[in-house]
Amino acid sequence: MRLFTAVTLLLASVSVHAAPIAPADPASTRRVQADVEFLAADSLEGRDTGSKGYVIAADYVASQFRAIGLEPAGENGGWFQQVPFRRASFAKPPVVSLGVGNQRVPLEQGKDVSLRPSVTDKALRQDAGFVFVGYGLKDSRYRFDDYRGLNLKGKIAVALEGTPKGLPSEIEAHLNASKSDMAAGAGAIGFIEIPRKANGNGFRRSGRPVIDWVDASGRAGSTPAGLKLRLSLSEETAARLFEGAQRSLASVRSDAKGDGKAGPRGFALRPTISVDAENKWEDFTSPEVVGMLKGSDPALAAEHIVLMGHLDHLGMKPDPKPGEDAIYNGALDNAAGVATMLEAARLFASQPVRPKRPVLFIANTGEERGLLGADYYANHPTVPAKSIVGLVDLDMPLLLYPFTDVTAFGADHSTVGAMVTEAGASMGVSVSPDPMPEEAIFTRSDHYMFVRQGIPAVLLMTGHANGGKAIWNNWLGTIYHSPKDDLSQKIDWDAGARYAQLNYRIARAMADAPVRPMWLKGDYFGDLFDPQGPRAAAKVAGQP
Repeated sequence: MRLFTAVTLLLASVSVHAAPIAPADPASTRRVQADVEFLAADSLEGRDTGSKGYVIAADYVASQFRAIGLEPAGENGGWFQQVPFRRASFAKPPVVSLGVGNQRVPLEQGKDVSLRPSVTDKALRQDAGFVFVGYGLKDSRYRFDDYRGLNLKGKIAVALEGTPKGLPSEIEAHLNASKSDMAAGAGAIGFIEIPRKANGNGFRRSGRPVIDWVDASGRAGSTPAGLKLRLSLSEETAARLFEGAQRSLASVRSDAKGDGKAGPRGFALRPTISVDAENKWEDFTSPEVVGMLKGSDPALAAEHIVLMGHLDHLGMKPDPKPGEDAIYNGALDNAAGVATMLEAARLFASQPVRPKRPVLFIANTGEERGLLGADYYANHPTVPAKSIVGLVDLDMPLLLYPFTDVTAFGADHSTVGAMVTEAGASMGVSVSPDPMPEEAIFTRSDHYMFVRQGIPAVLLMTGHANGGKAIWNNWLGTIYHSPKDDLSQKIDWDAGARYAQLNYRIARAMADAPVRPMWLKGDYFGDLFDPQGPRAAAKVAGQP
């Protein structure tokens, strides 16, 4: 129970007394309902990133920021930061062939190979060899270095999917998501991941259009610098990469079945690949909406707290059947998160004394496209990069029952967890451990893009107590990411007001604390992303 250990150690000298369940303020309830009803209306057509409906939603949030009394904190003195997106697709089918021995074998896109379109190279003309790199991991904490002794310069890294057994789920998820970055860091120009089991899904990237942010320097969000090619291969094609090598694909897969932490070692492969592809690009923008409440302590003006939630959703079904509901309204995912963020901002602005630290309120774009808007802002902040010191992400609060607990994903990594516990206790709301650690949710929402910049952060969701587990299970199984997530649901608007109040109290505690939020001593993510930052004197049990 890493959550319990970390929070217990941190709160050893703090007395936390649970108050009675706080009732909702009727005026707050009405405001939250009004905001959700606007943002989840059919007329906004699902708020897809870059769409007219999303722009209307962003204008609405900006108007509410102004009415609340926040100051514009976007670009050029305005409310918005326009995120430069690019949609890439192939202008014509790519020509790909594999050189095996004296043979040149054509590879059919979508059958033998799936080449991902590029947002950074208009024309892709590459000839390269391959190097098998085991799991393709490099991590000093866990002593992984699958690239040791291998020459990847100008080559394509070929890795087995997954990681060795026994890793904490959040760290496993982080490592899996970082493999292409590790390959690029080793000098590779391409990356391929092969299923650990024969006849696994080799076509997860099917050549469909790719959307990413691309800044003025040509840097892209999810495309590591120098990585030209990302491919997946059919089972037959993957096996051919190992022809003439010291070991077969079946042999290295057999190694991966073991329980040890050491995966199969890497070695050079003999085949080569030739790629000739032309990409067509469609550039568009979609705004982050950013407002600020200035702090009252000049000495803390350079320490910003962030409260944010993603404004976008999935848009419209492309080819609906006659009479079918085609709108992904996203009422709870995530109009509810933005509405409760707005209400928390109102609570901040209504207090007679401003918080000591400034508070940023951000409505993110592109979350459903891969956390892209938050990633762009985290890499191009509108305040000095080192000035953001703590963050709470409001994503998909399930406002369908009178919640009595919340889960703060990431609470066991930093002192923000203790502040969530304190704020919850003041309202009679408990903080429960992660009910689904296997999902590694800490790494799967917008806040994680800020964690990667070294910023302590949590993702807050309503919990499983008081009937919440059954409601969550039903909602995730039947409503999540479907047109059913609309205003026809029996939304508990009082729960929305209470959730806003809780998030106000959490952010207020962060803004007024004597010291900034800190990573816990020995925490994996703190040591990886903010190795020189301050630490709280607590260590999470179970970490190496």
